[in-house]
Amino acid sequence: MGLGLMSPDTDQVTVDAITLFTALLCACIVIGHLIEENRWFNESITSLLIGSCTGVIILLTSGGRRSHLLEFDEELFFIYLLPPIIFNAGFQVKKKQFFQNFITIMLFGAVGTMVSFAIIAVGASQLFQALNIGYLEMGDYLAIGAVLSATDSVCTLQVLDQDATPLLYSLVFGEGVVNDATSVVLFNAIQRFDLSHVSASIFLQFVGNLLSLFIASTLLGVSVGLLSAYIIKKLYFGRHSTDREVALMILMAYLSYVMAELCDLSGILTVFLCGIVMSHYTWHNVTDSSRVVTKHGFATLSFIAEIFIFVYVGMDALDIEKWRFVSKSPGKSFGASLVLLGLVMVGRAAFVFPLSFLISLTKKTEGGRLDFRQQVTIWWAGLMRGAVSMALAYNKFASSGHTYLPGNAIMITSTITVVLISTLVFGMLTKPLIRFLLPSSKRLNGAISLEPSSTESLMLPLLGSKQEAEVDNTGSHDIPHPTSLRQLLSTPTHTVHSYWRKFDNAFMRPVFGGRGFTPHLPEGSVH
Repeated sequence: MGLGLMSPDTDQVTVDAITLFTALLCACIVIGHLIEENRWFNESITSLLIGSCTGVIILLTSGGRRSHLLEFDEELFFIYLLPPIIFNAGFQVKKKQFFQNFITIMLFGAVGTMVSFAIIAVGASQLFQALNIGYLEMGDYLAIGAVLSATDSVCTLQVLDQDATPLLYSLVFGEGVVNDATSVVLFNAIQRFDLSHVSASIFLQFVGNLLSLFIASTLLGVSVGLLSAYIIKKLYFGRHSTDREVALMILMAYLSYVMAELCDLSGILTVFLCGIVMSHYTWHNVTDSSRVVTKHGFATLSFIAEIFIFVYVGMDALDIEKWRFVSKSPGKSFGASLVLLGLVMVGRAAFVFPLSFLISLTKKTEGGRLDFRQQVTIWWAGLMRGAVSMALAYNKFASSGHTYLPGNAIMITSTITVVLISTLVFGMLTKPLIRFLLPSSKRLNGAISLEPSSTESLMLPLLGSKQEAEVDNTGSHDIPHPTSLRQLLSTPTHTVHSYWRKFDNAFMRPVFGGRGFTPHLPEGSVH
């Protein structure tokens, strides 16, 4: 976050900003605890409202000059605030549910994002002409399509409960991560390519670039995660100091993200996969005390970053400079916001329901299919937009946090309006909607039968289940071999999992450690 210039004394501005945000974070935590059981509010909405109220106070005390002490810097957002959130999501994910629904998640997150991107971009290019917003190039419309295709996984994960609705949480959570990565890659590709002369060769190059980015990001994240596991297993830092192994885990996790950004890859996808690999191998190679520290430490860093983001988004929404450009024609800004919000809803519906129908055709059991109520829940939960959309909008339509063109100002204010409406309105209605659509008994039974506790989830192997973890390496079993692609897709836990476990036990765990490895040295032994 860049520093504002409310005072000529830069050091004093820094102290004021740090003091204000520290106090606001404390207030958000206390108030969030007090309204924990509220059916309408969650900590995301609370933080957003607190940020907005603070912005109003600053706006009044500054004589209407500005509403915040910090100026939004999208680069620092992606470098400092987003990595701990995404890494913790991968580190704490319940691997059984995630990989059991991996195909569905990839379809929603990758293919669905492309569909939403196309609908928003094409729809905006046609409807904005009627509003006479101003001159916008094709690249601007494509950029706004990528900007508003990014769902807010942070807010969604706070709305849905992982233990109460494990299947829906897994799908929305997994889709959110893949969606963010796809949206950012799309946005960067649009910025990189010359779209004034679109041809078949440019389109193929564009698709090839996306695929290469996904593959390279995946390999980088997995490689850094495995390297951390190998180093900690071989050197065993815990025999001297647990601080070293905790520090190494934190630094290597962050290293995966910055290396991806340095190589122009998807840092979101890289650090997410690094988190999964670290939870499967590295976490089991450290001492018991380090396991407790890392599990809660990563969650705490993610929690603070989430609150900070929503507080600042609430404050920045009232930035007077951006609204000054659209004050002469508020109808255009409001109309553009409604158009974009409608396109977001249509774009999401255009892939959630058709893809859910196609996926259900490959499922033989009712438990693996998504009924209409669950589809509506997934559609609604993914309507929220947040800081990723704002950061991308600033990157495209602003310069150093400032806007000088009316058309660009309308794009930013419209994005802010969509973020506020979707987070506040859709976010507040998500809890009641889930309670209405999904009977309590069904949600609780699903939570008991499908998922262990969050602590136990870190003990499960990739693609594994609790029962299978307890009978690891015991005898041979009759494994049914799939005779068709449909059977393979419909029974992944009995095919892909069994092959992976054999490979993991034979080649991976002897080298990288993992579940079952006990970091213990007899007295007097030296490595």
